[in-house]
Amino acid sequence: MPTITRVEIQDIRFPTSLSLDGSDAMNAAPDYSATYVILHTDDDGPEGHGLTFTIGRGNEIVVTAVRSLAPLVEGRSLASITENMGAFWREITGDSQLRWIGPDKGAIHLATAALVNGVWDLWAKCEGKPVWKLLTDMTPEALVRCLDFRFVTDALTPEEAIALLRRQAAGKGAREAEMRREGYPGYTTSAGWLGYDDDKVRRLARESLAEGWTHFKQKIGGNIEEDARRAALLREEIGWNNVLMMDANQVWEVDETVAKMRRLAEFHPLWIEEPTSPDDILGHAEIRQRVSPIGVATGEHCHNKVMFKQFFQAEALDYCQLDAARLGGLNEVILVVLMAAKFGVPVCPHGGGVGLCEYTQHISLFDYIAVSGSLQGRVLEYVDHLHDHFLDPVVIERGRYRVPEAPGYSITMHPESLVRHRYPDGAAWQEEA
Repeated sequence: MPTITRVEIQDIRFPTSLSLDGSDAMNAAPDYSATYVILHTDDDGPEGHGLTFTIGRGNEIVVTAVRSLAPLVEGRSLASITENMGAFWREITGDSQLRWIGPDKGAIHLATAALVNGVWDLWAKCEGKPVWKLLTDMTPEALVRCLDFRFVTDALTPEEAIALLRRQAAGKGAREAEMRREGYPGYTTSAGWLGYDDDKVRRLARESLAEGWTHFKQKIGGNIEEDARRAALLREEIGWNNVLMMDANQVWEVDETVAKMRRLAEFHPLWIEEPTSPDDILGHAEIRQRVSPIGVATGEHCHNKVMFKQFFQAEALDYCQLDAARLGGLNEVILVVLMAAKFGVPVCPHGGGVGLCEYTQHISLFDYIAVSGSLQGRVLEYVDHLHDHFLDPVVIERGRYRVPEAPGYSITMHPESLVRHRYPDGAAWQEEA
């Protein structure tokens, strides 16, 4: 296996605020951005690519955080990492001085995700497999060895995780064949951004229906009557046999959430997503009790395995929306997927942004094939932005993700896209200036 010789870090940003792509009640005009990492190796070996997602200002802080972490991997052979990935993850997150500015949260954890996911991309490329296949081909013991169970053994032990994986082993081949044949079910957020006018929402909803989508998400959290009017508009377009979800992006109080979802209940939303502070576990639990049968979905801003453990233990969510770049890389993601399976909570990862859909297709395939063995309650977010910048972008057919086959984590970007969107000197930003 190769040795990592150098970590290259780039500040990549896209001016999506111009078209209000990604606009919601909390984030009015994001510029979708990525702290982009390339792990260079010796002897012209393969490169490992990873990124973490931000929405513009502050991306430079995460770039600096990756630069601080880079010495922990530079000069190391890939074999020395993969022989005990769990120990490697603890080392990356355990530097005592860097850990102080987390721990396991904020800019340092976002940076950890970019670096760790780059290592997984490199490993999968060296094995000639996409990441989902690398994971599903592992024995339960080998997979569990990739994880750090510190602070979560009261919810899930390594022995329980191995037993859970063994229970699903017999059906892995059939489920993999099913995914290759039918694809993984998705939902679209592209028609529901808060900054879009009515005509655009109607047009995009009709286009999505024609493309085969059956699940749609609407951004809410402004004026409640305006939210209701837009929900009625969407129901006019998608009908009542298709599924509508709602996302408030953290703007409400607990009691306010209950009152407003009772107002919106007539539109039969499957879930209310991020209704309040993403750190308020007990608040989510109370909301869940009071708005049922509307489900509660959250997790894109849940920053580590301990928070997810407590969400599960408190029965505070119906849908686990983990984020591939906010958790500290794939090691921590796998552990959350396993905890979710033990607690019977379906995993519906957060998509969109830059590269998140490319990441999460691997996570959902791994969850279904090797962990949960079920599609019940599971649907994977899709946002139709920026995929053309990737060498191996997601492929959607009739509302389903097609299985990625190229080796790696599907996150390698075109070199010309990196050059054009490098901040602040790339051509895209010079033209904007």
